[in-house]
Amino acid sequence: MYDLIIRNARLSDEQVIDIALQDGRIAAIGKVQGSAPRERDLAGRYYLSAGWIDSHVHCYPKSPIYHDEADAIGVAHGVTTVVDAGSTGAEHIDDFYQLTRAAQTQVYALINIARTGIVTQNELADMTQIDGEAVQQAVARLPDFIVGLKARISSSVVGQNGVQPLIKAKAIQQESGGLPLMVHIGNNPPNLDQIADLLTTGDIITHCFNGKPNRILTPQGELKAAVRQAIARGVKLDVGHGSASFSFEVARVAIAQGSLPDTISSDIYCRNRLTGPVHSLAHVMSKFFSVGMTLPQVIDCVTVNAAAGLRLLRKGQLKVGYDADLTVFSVKEETRPFIDSEGEQVAGEKHLVPLAAVVAGQWIATEEGKVHELGI
Repeated sequence: MYDLIIRNARLSDEQVIDIALQDGRIAAIGKVQGSAPRERDLAGRYYLSAGWIDSHVHCYPKSPIYHDEADAIGVAHGVTTVVDAGSTGAEHIDDFYQLTRAAQTQVYALINIARTGIVTQNELADMTQIDGEAVQQAVARLPDFIVGLKARISSSVVGQNGVQPLIKAKAIQQESGGLPLMVHIGNNPPNLDQIADLLTTGDIITHCFNGKPNRILTPQGELKAAVRQAIARGVKLDVGHGSASFSFEVARVAIAQGSLPDTISSDIYCRNRLTGPVHSLAHVMSKFFSVGMTLPQVIDCVTVNAAAGLRLLRKGQLKVGYDADLTVFSVKEETRPFIDSEGEQVAGEKHLVPLAAVVAGQWIATEEGKVHELGI
């Protein structure tokens, strides 16, 4: 006897399977025999994937700049796991942890190398803000919550310090057991070449398709050599759409050259959720159909790749023994406008509609799922 069986679920590769869940884990996949007190039949019409992971959000409710509630950006829109990208540093990470324990969405954090986190826009303009020992102590206190480090390395954040905060971040990374390091890129100085040259295997460049002058492409539209070399070393590309960090044109050109993102993330917080251009992870994912990506590629970016990049064990794949985190969704074939951070509007021909999040085996209808019901 299982806890929940979802039958006739359509995968992104168009296979149709059953999946059984028990005690918060995936218990069986394929043609499942047996029964459960709860069964949902997707009738081969609706898609199912491992639970969507948004690997760059801002959901510390007390943040004075970028804040939101975990469930408003998570399970309400089919996202089972969110990773806050540096809203808090060592001073507030414990409070953030406690606040998120009641959420239905699973919440993890990248700790900001600045003690205060993002309380101002220039947290790394003062090098004394960077306290490696405080970061190490926080990681030791919260090893199951803190999954990496965050350093925002753009001119408005670092002031006159150039790449010095990044050099310090790399040292803290070594002292903290080699946790993944996510590096925000934006306006220069420092130049992207300087940043890319310092990154090593497993580091993550976020805002990878921003349209600012300090972008990943040369003026001729080719991938910068330093970025290409970083990728060859195992550095990962994360979208981190946000209010000001995604360009359709940059994404279109880079993807056409084979530089696909490893992870698609939203950089969502209350304002860009409510007024755009982000709205939800599903909305951001949908934009990538318009720049040359397929459904399986898009889904991999928020499941298996996201889990691997931040070492979230037992997440991101439909495998027996893995966490029973699933997303149920449909692909709606209709033209709708999508807008990037530069103001370019694209007529997308299809978009993703999340219908339910399953977190540790518990079925949670999304806002869209509650409206449509759909008999599932």
